[in-house]
Amino acid sequence: MSIHSKLSDVGIAIVAPGGYAPDEAAFIKTVENLQAQGCRLRNCYDPSAKYQRFGGTDQARLDQLHAAAQDPDVKIVLSLRGGYGMTRLLPDIDFDLLARSGKLFVGHSDFTALQMGLLARTGAVSFAGPMICDDFTRADVSDFTMRHFWDCISQPSHTIRAEVQGNPELELSGMLWGGNLSMLAHLVGTPYLPSIDKGILFIEDVNEHPYRVERMLMQMLHAGVLQGQQALLLGEFSSYRLVDYDNGYSFETMLEYIRQRSGIPVLTGLPFGHVKDKVTLAVGCNASLTSDKDSLTLQMNGYPHLPG
Repeated sequence: MSIHSKLSDVGIAIVAPGGYAPDEAAFIKTVENLQAQGCRLRNCYDPSAKYQRFGGTDQARLDQLHAAAQDPDVKIVLSLRGGYGMTRLLPDIDFDLLARSGKLFVGHSDFTALQMGLLARTGAVSFAGPMICDDFTRADVSDFTMRHFWDCISQPSHTIRAEVQGNPELELSGMLWGGNLSMLAHLVGTPYLPSIDKGILFIEDVNEHPYRVERMLMQMLHAGVLQGQQALLLGEFSSYRLVDYDNGYSFETMLEYIRQRSGIPVLTGLPFGHVKDKVTLAVGCNASLTSDKDSLTLQMNGYPHLPG
C-alpha cells in the first residue's frame, strides 16, 4: 500500500511559507496524484501568486498558515518547500492558534524557524519530515522516507535505528529538538529559539562547507546553547565542496574539533537532512538515545499523532 493511499482519509493542507515550487508542472502533477489516491487536500498555495523568490507575498504566506490551522478538516499541514521566507513571518505568526489547532505541522530546512518558534512560544510538538518539493514531487519517491513519515505520524511512538561506527557509547533521555543548523544559528539571541536544558539536539544542513558548519556550531557554543545539551546528533551535511585551500581541513577534522571543544557527546549517522532518504522526527517530544560501537537507536514517545 502506498503512502498516498494510507493518507486517503486524512485532511492535508499544503502551505508555502518559504519559497515557491521550482517545477510547477511537477507540483501540479503531484497534487493530482494525491487527489487521485483519495487524499483530501486543501491546497493553500497558488503557483501563479508567487512573489519574487517566495510562495506569495509575506501576508499571503502568513494567511496560508493561519487558514490551514483554522480548517477543521485538516489534520496535517505540509510545507511546500524550504528556501527562505519564514524569518519574515515570525513576528506575525499566531503561534497560539497553531498550537491550539492540534494540526501536525511537517517540514524541514527553512521550516525549522517555525518549529522553533512554536516550541519556544507554546511548547507544541511539530515534525521535521518530508515536504512536497522534492520529497513528493520527485520521480523516484523514497519508500524509506514515506514509510518513516507514515509510521511516525500515525502512532504515539517511533523508533529509528541506524548502523554507524565511531560514536561514543551512551544511553540517555531528554527532549528531542533542532533542525537545520543555519536556521538554528540564525535564531540565537531571538525569542524564537527555545531554551532547552539537557536536551538531545539534532542538526543537518546543505551546501555548507565544514568551516561554515564549525562557525555556526561555535556561535551556538559561545551563546551557551550547546553546553546545555546532553548530546548533539548530526544528520546529513550534503552537497558541499572541498578545495585545495582547505589543506587537509575536512568535515571529519571539523567534527573532531567540535567534539573536543563542546564538552558534550557528538554523534553522527542520523538519516535526516536534505537527502532522498530521511526519517521523520517529532520536534519537542521526549526521546531516548542509545549508542554503541556499531549503531544508534533513537526512540521518540508521547507526541501528537493521527487518530487511530
